[in-house]
Amino acid sequence: MGESDAALTEVLRARAGLYRQIREFFEHRQVLEVETPLLCSSGVTDPSIEPLMVERGQSLSTPRYLQTSPEYAMKRLLAAGSGAIFQIARAFRDGEAGARHNPEFSMLEWYRPGMDHHQLMAEVEAFLHHCLPGRAAHYFSYRALFLKTLSLDPFTATDAELESMARETLDLGDLSGDRDMWLDVLMSHLVEPELADRGMCFVYDYPASQAALARIGRVDGVDVGHRFEAYVDGVELANGYWELTDPAEQRRRFQADNARRRGLGLTERPLDEYLLQALERGMPACAGVALGLDRLLMLATGIDDIRQVLCFDWQRS
Repeated sequence: MGESDAALTEVLRARAGLYRQIREFFEHRQVLEVETPLLCSSGVTDPSIEPLMVERGQSLSTPRYLQTSPEYAMKRLLAAGSGAIFQIARAFRDGEAGARHNPEFSMLEWYRPGMDHHQLMAEVEAFLHHCLPGRAAHYFSYRALFLKTLSLDPFTATDAELESMARETLDLGDLSGDRDMWLDVLMSHLVEPELADRGMCFVYDYPASQAALARIGRVDGVDVGHRFEAYVDGVELANGYWELTDPAEQRRRFQADNARRRGLGLTERPLDEYLLQALERGMPACAGVALGLDRLLMLATGIDDIRQVLCFDWQRS
C-alpha cells in the first residue's frame, strides 16, 4: 500500500468514526434519522446558490434539480408530524470548488420542534463539543460583533459609510452593489478573520434583509433575522434558523428572490409548491441548522483542504 493509499484509508476511518459519533449524539437525544430524495422538482430561489440539474430523460418528463440542501423535504416531514429529525445527506451546488468547497459535499441537517435559535445554538455547541472537544464557545450578536471589530453599527450606518469603510481597508476596484453586498464584504474580509483565534463562535440575529428562511423579530430597536452562523477556528461551519412557518411570507420571499435573480440576469427558479402547501397545513414552530460535514472532518483531522478529506473530489470523480 502506498503513502497516498494509507492516507485515504485514514480518512475513510475518520469519516466513519465521525458519522458514528453523530448518530450516537442524536440517538441519545431521541432525534429520528430520515432520508429524503436527492432529485427535486424545484431549485432554491436564493440568488447566491446555484443548483446542478439533471436533464429530462426516459423517466423524467421535466428536468430535476440535485438538492442544494434537504431543507424543503425535511420541512414537509415536520409538517406531516415527524417530530425532531436529522439527516446525513449529499448536497450539490454549482460553481463552488476550492480549499473549502466542492460541488458535491456532505451535509448534516437537523430540526428541533419547540426550540428557538438560541436553544438550538446551545445544542449545536453541545454537538460540537461531542465531535471537537476542547474549544471554548463564544456568542456574539451580529451587531455587537461589528461594533467590537469595526466600531461600526451595521444597522444604523448609511450605505455610503459601509462602502467607505470597505474601500478604506480593501482593494475593491470598481466593485459596486447594494447594502447587503457591502455588509457581506465587511463580514467576510474584516470581521470573520477576527474569529479565527477564538475557537468556537456563534454569530446571531442578522439584519432582517439577510433573514433567508428565518423569522424576523424586533431586538434593541431594529428588525433582525433570527438566524445564526457557527464558526470553529475561523471556519464557517453551520447556518441555523428559527424557522419561518408563515406560508404567505414564505411565498413573498421566494418571489422577492426571483426578482433579485432577474435583476442580476440569473434564471428564475420555480417555487416549491410542495413546501408551501406543507406550511399551509401547518409546520410546527421549530429551529433548524445545516452543518458542513466535510469541513467538520477537516477540523477533526487537522486537514486544511477539503480535497484531502474526500475520496473523490470533483476533479477525480
